[in-house]
Amino acid sequence: MAPETPTPSTLPKAELHVHIEGALEPELTFDRARRNGIALPYAGVEDLRGRYDFSDLQSFLDLYYTGMNVLRQAEDFTALADDYLARAARQGVRHAEIFFDPQAHTTRGVSLGTVLDGLEASLSSSRERFGVSTGLIACFLRDRGPEEAERMLDELLEHSHRIIGVGLDSAELGHPPADFANVFARAREAGLHLVAHAGEEGPAEYVWQALDVLGVERVDHGIRAIDDEELVKRLARDRMPLTVCPLSNVRLRCVDTLSQHCLPRLVDAGVRTTINSDDPSYFGGHVGDNFEAIEHELGFGVPELRELALNSVEAAFLSESERDRLRGEVHSG
Repeated sequence: MAPETPTPSTLPKAELHVHIEGALEPELTFDRARRNGIALPYAGVEDLRGRYDFSDLQSFLDLYYTGMNVLRQAEDFTALADDYLARAARQGVRHAEIFFDPQAHTTRGVSLGTVLDGLEASLSSSRERFGVSTGLIACFLRDRGPEEAERMLDELLEHSHRIIGVGLDSAELGHPPADFANVFARAREAGLHLVAHAGEEGPAEYVWQALDVLGVERVDHGIRAIDDEELVKRLARDRMPLTVCPLSNVRLRCVDTLSQHCLPRLVDAGVRTTINSDDPSYFGGHVGDNFEAIEHELGFGVPELRELALNSVEAAFLSESERDRLRGEVHSG
């Protein structure tokens, strides 16, 4: 019997751009609200899900932060991570480098220790329970400014053994990466990996800043790089990974339709692109759903999808032995 052809959604892969808070499904939102005695401004699960029609990044963030308010206890974060890992595993994820937004919790009275304890309770056994290895990346909220990010880094460094890196996310326009040069320099000195959202809604110039001012090892999103031919050449030459999130880009109106996405042009230019979900609860699916979408809308076949999956393994912050193991899974899966 011939081996089954892998489907896009189950192809073994790593996920490098997923916000754990963005994996909060409406059902879990209401479950946690009941447990924590929180009244939600929605009639029910379907009412909440029906509001996932965003005009831009800020309209999404407004709903995102409202939902996040149900996360109060360590067990809430454990339940959230468990739910994400179970769904991701069913879609072929073998390794996940998961973003979380510490400031979004500490500014509403939930301690960093509570967040980390809850996430760690799930992630510490993720390989045994779900077949998914994990790492945590703490992201600074750029719209809260570099001074607050500096203070957050002070606190994070007390827990540096629990995270693998730092990132930069939230509302991009008007908050250039260069503003955070000092905090990223300090994180680098502490031995943390560096990534940053740049070129999602913001211009290609923000990608240049992420590279040359922050010194990132991966660019999250980065799709506006397509507007700058020299930048595309630089990304390709340096094999700088982009963590592209196609369904997110459509949901947030960064591109009008998936058929118009610049992903094929980035791939053809030799840019090391990876496919990710971003905020899967809000943007129409997990990473496997993104793989299926680009197969159907952009014409990527299994060989091309496998190459994208391999890119995710090459771009992950892994030991070489772990990378070799995952390469083998992608080739054989």
